[in-house]
Amino acid sequence: MVRDPSREPESPSVDEVLDALADDAARRIVAALTEPKTASELSEECDIPLSTTYRKLEMLTDASLLSESTDIRRDGQHTTRYSVSFDAVTVSVGDGDEGDAGSREFDVEFSRPERTRDERLADLWSELREET
Repeated sequence: MVRDPSREPESPSVDEVLDALADDAARRIVAALTEPKTASELSEECDIPLSTTYRKLEMLTDASLLSESTDIRRDGQHTTRYSVSFDAVTVSVGDGDEGDAGSREFDVEFSRPERTRDERLADLWSELREET
């Protein structure tokens, strides 16, 4: 199972992204994700209570800053791992509606890493399972 909001057709709102990045604990989690890690590993490494870690991971995933994947094990003890799903986030201010000469709008854009062969295969497998 893969949950990767960065691949959703609708982008998160600027508020969602900025709120996630404004949170100190969430930024510590992102900084600690040099490789995919579990919530327990992140909780311990970042010195954040596990329940708070789960809330921050949900917020970061909803803001398209993290992706999650599930390692399926034969013993049934599946493990969810989180990884950073962006190389850069750019917030810009542009002109708003053409009819409103004084309005300005914020926009957020992500620079994403190339998908690995394993990630592309996982996507394909997920799509196949949804169709059957």
